Amino acid sequence: MITALTNDTFDAFVAGAGKPVLVDLWASWCGPCRMLSPLVDRLAEEMEGKIEVAKVDIDENAEVAMKFGVNSIPTLLLFKNGRLADKSVGLIPMEQLKAFAEGAL
Repeated sequence: MITALTNDTFDAFVAGAGKPVLVDLWASWCGPCRMLSPLVDRLAEEMEGKIEVAKVDIDENAEVAMKFGVNSIPTLLLFKNGRLADKSVGLIPMEQLKAFAEGAL
């Protein structure tokens, strides 16, 4: 399951997840974001129970993007124990996405 986060729900979700959280920051006009989205969806299914997966539309939730210095999208943020553990910018293949997420386990 993928959770859509907002400026108001982001901090509480990440802090209260109880497991690593992968956050996909995207926008509807971004071609690479649309290409990465199905990979993130598939990862969420494959790693269900191991990590939480969330998405943030930066056009509607610019505060989250500014908080983490996001200048390019897609950007993936990986949180462990409520703290930012890793960051990936740009389109990446499924194998690299899975390895990125497993880095928090």
